[in-house]
This record gives sequence, C-alpha cells and structure tokens, in this order.
Amino acid sequence: MNYKGYKDLECYKEARKLRMYISELVKSFPKDEKFLLTSQIVDSSRSITRNMAEGYGRYTFTDTRNFFIIARGSITETMEHLTTAFDEKYISETDLKSGEEKCELVFKLTNGYIGYLDKSKAAAKPNSKLQNPNS
Repeated sequence: MNYKGYKDLECYKEARKLRMYISELVKSFPKDEKFLLTSQIVDSSRSITRNMAEGYGRYTFTDTRNFFIIARGSITETMEHLTTAFDEKYISETDLKSGEEKCELVFKLTNGYIGYLDKSKAAAKPNSKLQNPNS
C-alpha cells in the first residue's frame, strides 16, 4: 500500500519527532508521577499526531481545520507540561529548551497547514462538488 497522506505533512513528521522525544523524556520521571504528569504529557503529545491523522481523514475543510486546531492546542498543552516538569525539577533546562523548540516548530508548521486549508477553501468554487481539502 503506497498511501501515506497525513504522514507526508511536515507538521505531522515534526509532531511525530516531538512525541518520540516526550516518550523518551518521561522515562526519567519519578514513579509517583506515572498517573499524573507522565500520563498527561504523553497523552497531550500523542493527541497532536492523533488529531492530525483524524483531521486529514475528514473530507471537509471545516472538519479538517478543526482537528488541526485541536492538535495545535495539544502542542501548547505539551509545552505547559514541559514547564511543569522543569519546575518540579524532573527535567533540565536543556531538556526544557529542546522540548519547547520542538513544540514551537510543530506549532508554526501546524499554523502553516491551517493557513493552507483556509486559502484552499477560499479558492474553491462555490456550489461545486465537495472537494478533498487535502488534495
């Protein structure tokens, strides 16, 4: 199967790197955070790629855009969890900065894709047959 779809998006590729970074980073968190901060930051980082994939599979501009907006919110949530981890002294300042840089890159790329969707919708002919916003 040659279908890649959302996996070809730069925002998805970078979000995937961020998710893997977080998964590795939390291995050093205290065990008593397993169901608290560890669970929250892992879930928010996974939510980014999960919402990108689901949004890409929607065939309306509005649905696709909404899922990418949710992904964008999960990026900032992940940034906040990184700040909390730093404040609790679970990660170093270097880890915090590295995580923030990855989040900022994914945020910018996601905004770029949302902008692309907005331009594509504006360029679509009114009353024309529904188009796939991702094509």
